[in-house]
Amino acid sequence: MIAALAPLYFGEFASYRDVLVTRDDPRPSLPARALLEREVLDSVLRRFDPPHADGDRRALASQWSKWYLVRIIPPVVAAALVLGRTLPLAFDEVEVVLDAQGIPEAFKLPGEGAPFAAQPGDPFQRFGHLLEGHLQPFIQALAAEARLSPKVLWSNAGNYFEWFIGEMGKLPQLAATLGHGRELLETERRPDGTRNPLFRPVRYVEVPCDLRLDGLWRQRRTCCIRYRLGCIGHCDNCPLIDAPPAEASDL
Repeated sequence: MIAALAPLYFGEFASYRDVLVTRDDPRPSLPARALLEREVLDSVLRRFDPPHADGDRRALASQWSKWYLVRIIPPVVAAALVLGRTLPLAFDEVEVVLDAQGIPEAFKLPGEGAPFAAQPGDPFQRFGHLLEGHLQPFIQALAAEARLSPKVLWSNAGNYFEWFIGEMGKLPQLAATLGHGRELLETERRPDGTRNPLFRPVRYVEVPCDLRLDGLWRQRRTCCIRYRLGCIGHCDNCPLIDAPPAEASDL
């Protein structure tokens, strides 16, 4: 664990305690770039989901990416918003710890990071180390190797980013820290005029209360294509289905 991040790990978030570590962590790891090379990635995907190992490789890569993204995004976002801390996330300097199933369980960083040298003026400054330093090269490399649309992978990332901001918003003590997180999701263009790939990744659709107690269905805007694996079917928040299953939730 990175000691400076210890204040973040309370309640349900305590499970993230050993996700961001430094290189002195003894667990075996692979450089993030090497992990996405063809032979290595094929081996990982086969371990990840043996029953579908010979199925649609794009869908399998999308499913695997969700585990990668849901592990790395929350602690980095929390550090940036709550602690005002940036982390050394350059893709080519990060190593990934995999469990026996090939699922990412931790990320070894080359250092512990530091408080922002100056207060970030916008969300792209606050999250640049995550978006440009890590997610963009990760998504570009995985999309190219799996021949998968980057939009699918950015949608997976946006889904978890939006979900985690919502979870943080449920804690009164964190509500005042979330401004740049929410702003990122509502800003269509980056400062240089290019499209923000995390712009509004989900929408909230009104549905009968017997389907959702609050009458709102959290629906992704871009399909993760997991249905291409056959028997797995669609996510409960898939944009390709007309209504959510009753009392279900699937990120």
